[in-house]
Amino acid sequence: MTTWDWALFELLNFDGTEWFDAMMRLISGILVWLPLYVIIIYIVYRHYSWRGLIAFLVAMGVAIGLADVVAGIFKHQGLLGELFSWLPARPRPMYTDGIEAFTNGYGRAGRFGTVSAHAATIVVITLLSSLIIQRRWFSILSLVVALVVCYSRIYLACHFPQDILLGAGVGVISALCGVGLFHLIKGKTER
Repeated sequence: MTTWDWALFELLNFDGTEWFDAMMRLISGILVWLPLYVIIIYIVYRHYSWRGLIAFLVAMGVAIGLADVVAGIFKHQGLLGELFSWLPARPRPMYTDGIEAFTNGYGRAGRFGTVSAHAATIVVITLLSSLIIQRRWFSILSLVVALVVCYSRIYLACHFPQDILLGAGVGVISALCGVGLFHLIKGKTER
């Protein structure tokens, strides 16, 4: 069964060179973004002191956890993976028959990718950090990073564009919950 985003997936997922494949695998990982996470922590600390930083880290952890759990529900894995077992889970492109999916050396991931946890997580980090830090240059940089990470998931045949959009939606909701939690914790620590 095809969906509206198969053609878009095939357009975005091309057979690149080995160095481009390696770059996309690196971008899709965690280690390459550690400097950005350190910068975020430093900026939050400078702006809000150590109490604000603790509130930020708690809010970020809860928001990322929420996004991951919700994404897992739709992929039938993780903490609440069986909650809505009647919902159909969509196979990842690399497991989908009838589509020319280039894995670009990524290998194999979990069978289902209905809601991209990568997209949800990077959107949480981008949105929550941008709303707390409130610096235009940082928001633009974060948005570029989020778009590149999301594209890497399509390029590596881990997700269809629809999966990325659903993940981004989960990320937005989780990030807004995290912002509310940040202000709640920060308000209690300032009393």
